[in-house]
Amino acid sequence: MKLNYKQTVLIGFAFMSILAFWQFYDQVIPYILESRFGLNTFVTNAVMSIDNVLALFMLPLFGTLSDKTNTQLGKRTPYILFGTIAASILLIVLAYFEEKLFFAGFMITLIILLVVMSTYRSPAVAYMPDVTEKPLRSKGNAVINLVGYIGGIFATIVMMVLLKSDKNAEGESVYSKNQSFAAVFVIIAAFMLISVLVMVLFVKENKLRHVEGGNVGEQDSRTGRSLSRGEKTSFILILVSVFLWFCSYNAVTTAFSRYCVNIWGVSVGKSSGYLLLATVAAIAAFLPLGFLSSRLGRKKTVLTGIALMTVCFAAAGFIRRETPVMYAIFALVGVGWAAINVNSYPMAVEIGSGGDTGKYTGLYYTFSMAAQIATPLLSGFIITKTDWGYSTLFPYAVIFSAASFVTMSFVRHGDYKPGFENAVMENISGCDD
Repeated sequence: MKLNYKQTVLIGFAFMSILAFWQFYDQVIPYILESRFGLNTFVTNAVMSIDNVLALFMLPLFGTLSDKTNTQLGKRTPYILFGTIAASILLIVLAYFEEKLFFAGFMITLIILLVVMSTYRSPAVAYMPDVTEKPLRSKGNAVINLVGYIGGIFATIVMMVLLKSDKNAEGESVYSKNQSFAAVFVIIAAFMLISVLVMVLFVKENKLRHVEGGNVGEQDSRTGRSLSRGEKTSFILILVSVFLWFCSYNAVTTAFSRYCVNIWGVSVGKSSGYLLLATVAAIAAFLPLGFLSSRLGRKKTVLTGIALMTVCFAAAGFIRRETPVMYAIFALVGVGWAAINVNSYPMAVEIGSGGDTGKYTGLYYTFSMAAQIATPLLSGFIITKTDWGYSTLFPYAVIFSAASFVTMSFVRHGDYKPGFENAVMENISGCDD
């Protein structure tokens, strides 16, 4: 038994196109809203939260719809292909309205674009477990994440090369005024479309289901299989854990730049180095952690990641001035975060039947999105309404991270623990690809 790395990488091209879009969206759209259209920070933040609000109901809805879809292209491919085509066209239209400074057209197009992006994220993520045997899904998820981050890196490089930046009074990099963003819009749209077309041309979903469907994790391909009481409890606990650890991690990533200014007395720009290192460490750890889970088990790997992240956040809370030690701490945070994400999603979809992968994928991401809506508000309230201010950031992160360790400890389903001999043979076979 071995993972088909070539096939998994190609399936990951869909996720790569999605992450390229979101990296571009998070970096460029807020600047355009504030500098080109004159919106204040509060309104801009409200606009930027629309995608998270849409995700709360769109991701499980379209995940479930894709479970019930049956076409010549497959279950997931139609959503991915036509969703990407629509998103690419809308990006070009968005660029046109931005160039013309037509605010109404820009906002209407942006909202439609966010709706479209929400229609195929769950199908894109559910594709891998559909055609990957259960023991190999952590490795498969590691590959998917690694390929996805390539899309984010590509978008970052495009923006660095084509867009000019200046430094503001706080030392933070901001885009220069009076420059055109049209080329970046077009390149991101082209990258998204080409990535997905490559996937569709070289990976035939229905053929994979026919060839591998008999072995894929001994799946029940029916939709709507009732879960046992124990399975329901485990699935709910996984979703609660997802919410809790995203509350922890995203509180830090959201407020760390201001933490640097208020606690360490350093510029906003310096905070990006620590967060970048966490991301790089996570990327480097994806594949090794996929292999580790085949030996240690998914649940133990997730718990190890949570423990590592909790200890690091606790240690960071005692550091009151900038020090190189923080680079080591954030590198370990990245490794812990990777351990959690590589293995928690396969655990969630493992519980359901094979025909319900999209539904469980949508619910998994709904809880992560809910946390990303809630935690900036809750942590921000605590920071602004207490006497301790930004000193509460890391204790806040520790509490939520530790809570996720507790809830995850009670999960009894969704793990996969192959025997030692199978794990060894799997690793040896994987080297042949």
